[in-house]
Amino acid sequence: MFQNTKCECGHQNPVGTVLCESCGKPLIEELLTDENAPLEMRYDGVARRSQKSNPHIVDRIWNFFSSVKIAVYLIVITLLGAALGTIFQQESTLINLTERSEFAAYYKEEHGTLGVIYHALGLSRTYESWWFITLLVMIGTSLVVCSLDRVLPLYRALSKQQIRKHLQFITRQQVVYSGDMQGDNEAWITEFGKQLKRKHYRIWQEDGALLAEKNRFSRWGPYINHIGLIIFLLAVLGRGIPAWHMDQYLALYEGETRQIPGTNYYVKNEKFTVDYYPENELANNQKGTKVVKLYETKARLFECTDVCDDPIQEPVLTEVKQHDIRVNSAMSYKGLKLYQNSFQERVRFISVHPTLMDVATGKPIGSFDLLMDDPIEKYEVGPYTLKLNDYYPDFGLDEQNRPMTKTREPNNPAFVFRIQGPNLQAKGEIYIYFPMPSEKSKFYQKLLNDSFKQRGDSQGVFSIQVENPIVDGKMNNIKYSEYTTYLNIRMDKAMPYIWVGAAISMIGLIMGFYWQHRRIWLRIDEGKLSLGGHTNKNSFGLRADVAWALGRTGIEVLPKSLDNRRNVR
Repeated sequence: MFQNTKCECGHQNPVGTVLCESCGKPLIEELLTDENAPLEMRYDGVARRSQKSNPHIVDRIWNFFSSVKIAVYLIVITLLGAALGTIFQQESTLINLTERSEFAAYYKEEHGTLGVIYHALGLSRTYESWWFITLLVMIGTSLVVCSLDRVLPLYRALSKQQIRKHLQFITRQQVVYSGDMQGDNEAWITEFGKQLKRKHYRIWQEDGALLAEKNRFSRWGPYINHIGLIIFLLAVLGRGIPAWHMDQYLALYEGETRQIPGTNYYVKNEKFTVDYYPENELANNQKGTKVVKLYETKARLFECTDVCDDPIQEPVLTEVKQHDIRVNSAMSYKGLKLYQNSFQERVRFISVHPTLMDVATGKPIGSFDLLMDDPIEKYEVGPYTLKLNDYYPDFGLDEQNRPMTKTREPNNPAFVFRIQGPNLQAKGEIYIYFPMPSEKSKFYQKLLNDSFKQRGDSQGVFSIQVENPIVDGKMNNIKYSEYTTYLNIRMDKAMPYIWVGAAISMIGLIMGFYWQHRRIWLRIDEGKLSLGGHTNKNSFGLRADVAWALGRTGIEVLPKSLDNRRNVR
């Protein structure tokens, strides 16, 4: 495509140069054939790396990412991919689901066959998927390469502008004027430059030629915008770093202390409170319903200071913050934010204080404290030792009637103890205990304890029960929670960089939209004035500046008459 690289002025131009870097004369055949056509002034006609002759593999990769068309395709594909992620709820927003099987069951139950396909294709994790992240990386790479491919040549061209340009360069600009001059040419050029200075142009003058320029900084607006977008994309990708970003949900019953996953922080639900609107404050269509007025979690935040990674020993915790978490009133500590998300009204057992009973005599042997979700392995009760053989947080039977747990939540806990002590066989007695007072639990307990007797693992010597479980209508020897609170735990160290990137991008957009790079070249040869001007937009404003300055120097023209080729004579 590109032929002559040496201009008649003697300057050697790299292959791919459209306009001579020195005098501005057109160098390619397409521009030489039509002498009246306006010049293509993108990047001032300088060569770019993407136009390099005989490119090798690195240059081909460079050319791929430097293509604006490829960048547009990548953006469109990314937008389509992002739209697919909005069809159904993303996994990251689902509360209390962690395992892949749990997510699969959720999408099947909620959305049927389409949900199964959606989950199987990985669209339920669109924004964390490898292909979506790859698209973002490719867009960022395209922004970097596109910018470097254009901004470096443009900088060289604008920083080394020649004042005296080729006549064909001047007469083929957007704004042109040509006419005869009389008198002192240098004095007229000086006066014309003074008038343009009043319009805030910078002036360079030499040997009957002049260059006037203003608002060059606006040419860097698109590239500053690119820098902002690159920072924005890097910050978005930085959210994939666990220490930088967190958005998860934590369920806490009253009195419970749980570790915030991935951190050294623990949060305790000291007390959960919910208030409902009284009947007289409800609208007519809400009468007879329970409408929440306020719900809050009195929370304490702890930081682990010692024994943090030992699963056997209890961690040493130091309280760092206390806050009543309400909707729109989050607990905040060192970038970690805890929001009140929702709650569930459900009685949940926290612990019981059962008694080991002698079945034959009906006398108590001793009592112990039993936690529902974190039982210890051994209990000393009187002369006997109770070892925890098995623990089923949510007891059930599988298809072969074998004990199993449905979930990890202590919805219906079952404890299998081996009781050892005096007057017992060497291997001890096996006993299963269900703390939940339900008919189904009692059925399971009787069924399994009878099975232990038939196998010879139990003689039915002991029973475990809570003495006086109800006193004056209230539970006795039982700790329970009426509510479970759901907190949204967030941490986003990338957010400041996202805002910085967005701000830089906006500055670049403002620079490019609200200012225009305007340049005026003129030369006088043997009493004939040739003037040309170029701007990247708003050519009428440039024509108005030129007409105003010419009028102040004695040449009256109308701005519209300065359009390309209209006034050449």
